[in-house]
Amino acid sequence: MARRDLVVIGASAGGIEALQQLLAALPTELDAGVLIVLHTSRHAGAMLPAILQRASGRETIHPEDHTPIEKRKIYIAPPDYHMLVEDGVLRVIQGPRENLHRPAIDPLFRSAATYYGPRVIGIILTGLLDDGTSGLMVVRAAGGAAIVQDPETALFASMPRSALAQVPDARVLSLAQMPEAILTLTHEEIPVDLTVNGRASKAVQHQAFEETRISEMDMSEIENEDRPGRPSAFGCPDCGGVLWELEENGFVRYRCRVGHAYTARNLGAEQRHAVETALWSALRALEESASMFQRMADRAEDMHSDRTAQQYQERAANTSANAKVLRDFLVQVNQGDGDWFEEPS
Repeated sequence: MARRDLVVIGASAGGIEALQQLLAALPTELDAGVLIVLHTSRHAGAMLPAILQRASGRETIHPEDHTPIEKRKIYIAPPDYHMLVEDGVLRVIQGPRENLHRPAIDPLFRSAATYYGPRVIGIILTGLLDDGTSGLMVVRAAGGAAIVQDPETALFASMPRSALAQVPDARVLSLAQMPEAILTLTHEEIPVDLTVNGRASKAVQHQAFEETRISEMDMSEIENEDRPGRPSAFGCPDCGGVLWELEENGFVRYRCRVGHAYTARNLGAEQRHAVETALWSALRALEESASMFQRMADRAEDMHSDRTAQQYQERAANTSANAKVLRDFLVQVNQGDGDWFEEPS
């Protein structure tokens, strides 16, 4: 028999406030290591451990590579590094981005489930899109417990809703309810070989192990041609390579040869961003062309070349009209930008 002794938490937008509230209420007798991934920019400072330590009263650090996991400590992934679990220690690695993020939630959850199995408690908090959903699925497939913040109480509900859509048996709790539930789960005795899906669970764990090795930049796994999934019609937004499509119980993900990974929604968001960037570049080119034609028209007028000036004036007017159409379209697209991050009704 064993006990759950590893808590992994993923949060994104609105996550600092949620983590402060949750960690401040953790029972002092909680005998488990707590690992956190919060989506941060690569330029974020080193103040987050101090902020969370002040809230929790527990030692909170950005771990270094190969830091041992100790109970009653809190570890938060450093900016621009994935934090992975590997046989009782933490790996801190600048592996390929997942879901547009590094650190990302899924690599932590997958690696924790791979090495700790049913001893893991996976928690998804507030955030946009769906990072963490695939990782929480692996945690449950390995026999671990799943907790999801009640979307009605989350500052941003998209991540919790996505997680619940794929892990419907997760405990749905407010931040205030979570500490007691976590403590109860750590007190329960569980069989070490506990699984929920038998052979399917083992298959999921094997794939999670392979993907963890890719996140660790293990070249033998990156170069392995016998990769899960099938080639898709899409290119990787990060490197341009072919994306392989993976499907887990209807949840579609993509991963390229070198390890960049996306859920379908994150891939769609990145493709949308690429289209918008191209449209802004086109608008700039049209505006510059209109300005050039107008200058040439003015110059032709100064030289009393009326016919040439008229031709350039017409070109300037047509180009300006096209630029206005494109500008109006971009304004409409950006006005609906927030809709992209919410679940379709």
